[in-house]
Amino acid sequence: MSWWLWQNWTVAAAFLVVMVAFLVSAGGANLTYDGRSLIIDGERQMLFSGSIHYPRSTPDMWPSLISKAKEGGIDVIETYVFWNLHEPQPGQYDFSGRRDIVAFMKQIQAQGLYACLRIGPYIEGEWTYGGFPFWLHDVPGIVFRSNNEPFKFYMQNFTTKIVKLMKSEGLYASQGGPIILSQIENEYQNVEKAFGENGPPYVQWAAEMAVGLQTGVPWCMCKQDDAPDPVINACNGLRCGETFQGPNSPNKPSIWTENWTSFYQVYGQNATIRSAEDIAYHVALFIARKNGTFINYYMYHGGTNFGRTAAEYMITSYYDQSPLDEYGLIRQPKYGHLKELHAAVKLCSETILSVFPSMQSLGEQQEAYVFNGDSGGCAAFLVNIDNRKSVEVQFQNSSYELPRQSISILPDCKTVAFNTAKVSTQFNTRTAIPAVKFDSAEKWEQFEEVIPQFDATSLRSDELLEHMNTTKDVSDYLWYISSIQQDSMEQQSTLSVKSLGHVLHTFVNGEHVGSSHGRFRDTSFTLESTFSLNKGTNNISLLSATVGLPDSGSFVERRALGVKSVIIQDSKETKDITNYSWGYQVGLLGEKLQIYSLEGSQSANWSSLGSSQPLTWYKSVFDAPKGDDPVALNLGTMGKGEAWVNGQSIGRYWVSFRTLAGIPSQTWYNVPRSFLQPVDNLLVLFEEETGNPLDITVDTISVTKPSLRKLV
Repeated sequence: MSWWLWQNWTVAAAFLVVMVAFLVSAGGANLTYDGRSLIIDGERQMLFSGSIHYPRSTPDMWPSLISKAKEGGIDVIETYVFWNLHEPQPGQYDFSGRRDIVAFMKQIQAQGLYACLRIGPYIEGEWTYGGFPFWLHDVPGIVFRSNNEPFKFYMQNFTTKIVKLMKSEGLYASQGGPIILSQIENEYQNVEKAFGENGPPYVQWAAEMAVGLQTGVPWCMCKQDDAPDPVINACNGLRCGETFQGPNSPNKPSIWTENWTSFYQVYGQNATIRSAEDIAYHVALFIARKNGTFINYYMYHGGTNFGRTAAEYMITSYYDQSPLDEYGLIRQPKYGHLKELHAAVKLCSETILSVFPSMQSLGEQQEAYVFNGDSGGCAAFLVNIDNRKSVEVQFQNSSYELPRQSISILPDCKTVAFNTAKVSTQFNTRTAIPAVKFDSAEKWEQFEEVIPQFDATSLRSDELLEHMNTTKDVSDYLWYISSIQQDSMEQQSTLSVKSLGHVLHTFVNGEHVGSSHGRFRDTSFTLESTFSLNKGTNNISLLSATVGLPDSGSFVERRALGVKSVIIQDSKETKDITNYSWGYQVGLLGEKLQIYSLEGSQSANWSSLGSSQPLTWYKSVFDAPKGDDPVALNLGTMGKGEAWVNGQSIGRYWVSFRTLAGIPSQTWYNVPRSFLQPVDNLLVLFEEETGNPLDITVDTISVTKPSLRKLV
C-alpha cells in the first residue's frame, strides 16, 4: 500500500468504522435504495460484503472470522439460511450450536458490521439437497420451486418463521439490527424454463410473499433479470463487470451477490485457483462499468461441510482458497490485496456515489471511467482490457503505465492509489505439523461391519427400490439383499450391477467381490464382478452409498439414485434377478449402535487391529495438540468413509478418489478446537475400502513463510 493511500485511508477508515458502528447500534435505520446504491438513513453506501456460512464453522470461530473480515475492509457479512438444518422434521425447529443463526447475527452486530440474509429457502450452495429438508420430498403432489401450492405452503411457512425470528430479536436494520438486505429464491432463472407456465407466476408469488413480510429492508433475487419490483435483481459469477445486464429498473442499484473467490471442488478434481489480481480487476470493473455499489465475495470464508451436509461428490472442505481459508487463517496475497482495493475505493466512495461516471477512450482496449462529483471531487478508474500486454496511456495531461488486464484507481483523478495487477502483499504458506501419531497397532481397535443376509431383513420388495426415497436421508447407506439357489457345484459367475450412483460395494456370501463409483455429473456406472457360487443358497448383498444428495437443477425431487438392475451370468445361463424378491436394510449396524459416540462406542465388540478389510470401523484416542493452532486429521493413507471426533462428525473423506495427477482431492480434514477436550479424545473412522490407519496423524495447521514442511 502506498504512503499516500495509507495516510488518507487511516483517516477515512476511522470515520467509516465510527459511522458503521453508530448506524448499526442506534435506533432503527431507514433503509431505501435508488439507481445508485443502497441508502441508509439518507446516506448512499459503497459496501463490500463477504460470505461466511454459520454452520460451516463453529460458534467459537465466528468472532475471529468476522473480526478478520472487518479488518480486511468488509462492511457486510452474507449468509444463506439452511432449511434442512433448522427444520429437520415438519414444525420441529433447531437453532442450537452451529445452527444458532441469531447468535451469529448478534456477533456481526457486536462488531459493527451489516448483514445480508439469503433466506432462499432453496440455496443450492453445494449443500445437500440444496438446503431442502428431505421430508419435503414426501409431501403429496409437491413440485419444488414452481407455482405449486404444497411447495409454496411450506416455503412460505419457513420463510415466515425465519423473518419472525429475526424480528423478534430486533435484527433487521429497520429495528436497529444489522440486516440491511435479504434474498428470496436463488438463481431461479437457471431453471425457470423447465417449469414452463409454472415458472413466471412462481417468481411473482415469491417476490410478493417476501415483500409482504414487511422487514423494512430491501429484498433481492440473484440471477433473476426480471425480478419483480421492488425486488432488486443481482448478479452471480466470476465477471459481473462484463456479464451483468444491469438493474431491470433505473431506480434499482447494481449489486453483485456472488463474486466467486475460487470455486467449489468435487472429489476427483483439482482445486480451481483464482488469483487476487483477477478478483480485484473484476471488482473494480464492476464499480466502473456497471455502477456497482454492493459486492459480495463468495466465499470470504468457506469453512467445512461437517457431517453429511456436502452435496453430491463435494469434498468436505469448502472454498478453502478464500481470503480466509477453511481454518479461518488469512490466505495471502488474496486477503491483503483485496483489503488494499477496498481502501482505495473507500477513499473516493463519496465522489463515486454522487454521480454516474463518464467513459473516455484511452486506446483500442483502454478506457477511463471518470466520476466528477457534485462537490467538486474527481475520481477515475483507468482500465486496460488487453490481457496480453501493458500499455502507457495519457489521461488529463499525465502518463500512466497500465499492466495487462488491470485497472488503476485514482481517487483524485491524479494519483494512483491502487492497481489491480500490482500485488504488494507477500504470499504466505500453510503448513501441517504432525502432533499425534497412531503408528502402533496397540493404539487401534476395530469392528467389522456385519454383512446382512436376506433372511434377516424385514423390509421387502419384488423390485429394486430407489435409494433416497428408501433411506429418507437418515444414512448414506442402503443394503440391497437377495438370495439365489444354485443346483450345481461351485462355478465361476459374473455379477453385473447397474447403478445410478454414487458408490457400490458388492458381496457374495459375505465376501467382498467388487466396488465401483460414478463421478460428478456422471453418476451412472456398471459394476462387473467375478465370483463363485456355492451349491444351495447364495446371498447377494449390495451396499449402495450416496456421497451427498443433488443440490441443483430442476425437479430435484424426481432424481433417482441406487441400484437399477442386477444380472448374474455363468457358462450356462443368464439370470436377471432385478425383479427377484429383495430385502433392504437402511444404514449400517455401526450407525444403529452409534459406535462413533462416547457412549455407543462401548456397546460394540471391538477387537485388536487386524488385516484391513472393507467396511471396518476403527477406534483410537488421543490428546489435543498443545497451543491454539487449528487442528486437522491427515487421512492420506485411508480410502473412503467418514470420521468422528468425540461423537461429532468432521465429514466424509474420500482419499482414494484421485485427481488426474494422482493425488487426493483432500487429505487434511478440519477438527475444530471446540470439538476437542484436553485428553482422551475419541476418534472413530468408518472405512469402506481398505485404508491403513497406522499412518494417520493429527496435525496442527499454521501459516508461515515457505519452508520444507508439508504444504496443505
